[in-house]
Amino acid sequence: MESPTSQPSKNVAVFGLGYVGCVTAACFASLGHRVIGVDKDPYKVGKVLAGEAPFFEPGLEEVVRSSVEAGTLTATTSTEEAITNADVALLCVGTPSERNGNLGLDQLRRVVEEIKQYLGVRGNKRLVIAVRSTVFPGTCEEVVELPLREFSNVDVVSNPEFLREGTAMRDFTEPALVVVGGSNPTAVRSVAELYAPLRQETCMVSLRTAEMIKYACNAFHAVKICFANEIGALSEKLGVDGHEVMRTFCQDSRLNISPAYLRPGFAFGGSCLPKDLRALVYRASRLDVSLPMLESALPSNEEHLRRATETVMDSGSRRIGVIGLTFKENTDDLRESPVITMLEYLIGKGRDVRIYDPNVSMDSIYGSNRNFLLNAIPHIGRLLVSTPDEVTEWADALVITQKPPAAVLGAIEASGLPTIDVAGVLTRGKPGATKEQVSV
Repeated sequence: MESPTSQPSKNVAVFGLGYVGCVTAACFASLGHRVIGVDKDPYKVGKVLAGEAPFFEPGLEEVVRSSVEAGTLTATTSTEEAITNADVALLCVGTPSERNGNLGLDQLRRVVEEIKQYLGVRGNKRLVIAVRSTVFPGTCEEVVELPLREFSNVDVVSNPEFLREGTAMRDFTEPALVVVGGSNPTAVRSVAELYAPLRQETCMVSLRTAEMIKYACNAFHAVKICFANEIGALSEKLGVDGHEVMRTFCQDSRLNISPAYLRPGFAFGGSCLPKDLRALVYRASRLDVSLPMLESALPSNEEHLRRATETVMDSGSRRIGVIGLTFKENTDDLRESPVITMLEYLIGKGRDVRIYDPNVSMDSIYGSNRNFLLNAIPHIGRLLVSTPDEVTEWADALVITQKPPAAVLGAIEASGLPTIDVAGVLTRGKPGATKEQVSV
């Protein structure tokens, strides 16, 4: 869904004039919105009122100065002054780490309580509160929505920031990603409209999805850095130019730098990934190079398989039909298939299973493929069936381990059986987020 390209300016209150808040306030003011920055620190407020940035960020001071001179940006220490006429209140306060690693939400709670005190002066005028701070999924509901539930004219959305210190101004004005999440489409669109002059597509999602996207981005960035550093460390020991390795690695935009593999699903397997990870970690250890992230990949995969197996066990079903036996769809390769590991466990726990895979029959598999399967499950021949109907007519629950062909999918849907989709293929791409409350 694209943001509108021409929208009237809005009255925007930005709470917190730190790195995120001041950049946000200045940039929205430069887009023509009427912005008032709010901070308890008189120094920051004074600097903005003087047309100066309260900290160094390339390009920020020039935008602050021009916006103040144009009358689109001002600042105050008064929550009442800021909230009285605001259409949107952007919360950009800090959420620092506590000693146990949890987020510190004191500043967020404080600003919500301060806003609450002055909502009465607005009458029935609607207000959208958008949380820009990085918060764990469920925080907007529990820390912001819940205390304001008595105000029917207030909506809460999540609008996470994706600004890097040092390039924050460009990150705002040339965004790679704009996300707004909430349960009220009108409120979500209202915040998305703030970005209309940037002509950037806005991803409008559920509230918790928006909160989680920020964590997914930051975690992935951290993983990318660790991955590049570990490959570089091992390359150096081997006398290989790590920069050349990674430059060439990035040339592959189909699998490496792409959406490929970046979707929740089943554990990985097959003849390449497990084997090559083991070899890489082993050879690195022989060179006295510790690669903690790469060393954790296989244990992480095993833990994901354990979670999937527990989900099947927790269903309570005794007769389990399994759709898919190979390590992924459209192959007959059974080597190190995580499905076989799952089946070993289920059978060992007394579950009856029947398996259908359109690419596998005992008559057609041979060599290492056949040996791997028979070593794992010697009596596999009597568990494999030749049609999906044989599974659906026998089972009292189905486990989906890979994307089934259209005909098989039709049989699954027609069966009406409870379905345990460990591969995530039946729900992939569908909107929705859990509503369970979490303690924040």
